[in-house]
Amino acid sequence: MKPENLLYAKTHEWVGMETNADGSKIATVGLSRFALELLTDLVYIELPQVGRSFEVGEMFGEIESVKAVSELYSPVAGKIVEVNDAVADRLESLADDPYQDGWLVKIRMDDDKGTDHLFDAAAYEKHCRSESH
Repeated sequence: MKPENLLYAKTHEWVGMETNADGSKIATVGLSRFALELLTDLVYIELPQVGRSFEVGEMFGEIESVKAVSELYSPVAGKIVEVNDAVADRLESLADDPYQDGWLVKIRMDDDKGTDHLFDAAAYEKHCRSESH
């Protein structure tokens, strides 16, 4: 996935959308490079179990660095259908490649109308610039 093709939450999670053969929408969710650069030196991540459901904005996990613990929020509503457990063993993969190998969870969305609150890449970049001042 390319960062310019993704959607972004104010809380710095990114979302890549796919449609399954059955018409269901799958959102792949990760943490943006901007957030990872702020965190630096990751030491731990806690991700949810497959089968759990989350609403938009609900905390689904935590990521810990030597600086702080940050909560991860679901940018879409739906059920977790896959978890990237490999990132827990290789936290450096998040910073090395947050938009490919560094994805965190895949969520079968309840509906595809739940993305209106998300930024496109240009709006997200503007949001990040405003936060860094």
